[in-house]
Amino acid sequence: MNRITAKFEELKKQGRKALIGYLTAGDPDLKTSAQFMRAALANGVDILEIGVPFSDPTADGPAIQAAGQRALKTGVNLRQILDMAGKLRRSFDNPFILFSYLNPLFSYGYEKICAEAARKGIDGLLVVDLPFEEAEELRGVMRRHNLTFIQLIAPTTSPQRALKLLKDADGFVYYIMVKGVTGRRSRLSSGLNAQLAKLRSLTNAPLAAGFGISNAAQARMAARHADAIVVGSALVEAARKNRLRAYVRALAKAMH
Repeated sequence: MNRITAKFEELKKQGRKALIGYLTAGDPDLKTSAQFMRAALANGVDILEIGVPFSDPTADGPAIQAAGQRALKTGVNLRQILDMAGKLRRSFDNPFILFSYLNPLFSYGYEKICAEAARKGIDGLLVVDLPFEEAEELRGVMRRHNLTFIQLIAPTTSPQRALKLLKDADGFVYYIMVKGVTGRRSRLSSGLNAQLAKLRSLTNAPLAAGFGISNAAQARMAARHADAIVVGSALVEAARKNRLRAYVRALAKAMH
């Protein structure tokens, strides 16, 4: 059993929901971002998304775009990010997910990135801009290295297409709660419960709700309807303002 599935089963037995946190590797430099990730894991993040900075993002909002630009200016690269993950793995058993756009992975080489990611303790990949119809080659390589492919589902995904996407769902399903890019929202969708209930009827995989959650009240509300919540932009901003530890503890307390 991989660490992602084991974590969800562990939390389910405890009656808890998972807090999934995203931070950009290399923001503002690799050493500091590793410190941020250690702080997040030590203060309540159950599953860590390690963001690969990319020059041409489409799903990232202003906070993560800016983090990516700061990281890219330092010259951080995938090999360094994997080395950082390997060092984190020595201290934490939490699942790690490499969160990336496709181009950096394609340029690195599917076989090479999957082999090295698995060796460094990465448990899964989330590839924002990889269409389902184009994913089989990468998924095949990932399966050989026991890496989990995290499937994204959008509010605009029809039930028929969701069924197709979920056919081989593994680890958990990432439900994007809003139409648009990542970032803070003043309120969550009033239809979140119904949207997740519809999705739950189609899969037995844990459901994680993300995009837009920025405070403890929103985390509590989303966690009522999902098995996990994902927080990215707000975590990046909290780290930048040197209040990451308190922020993560507040989110974890609200959910548990």
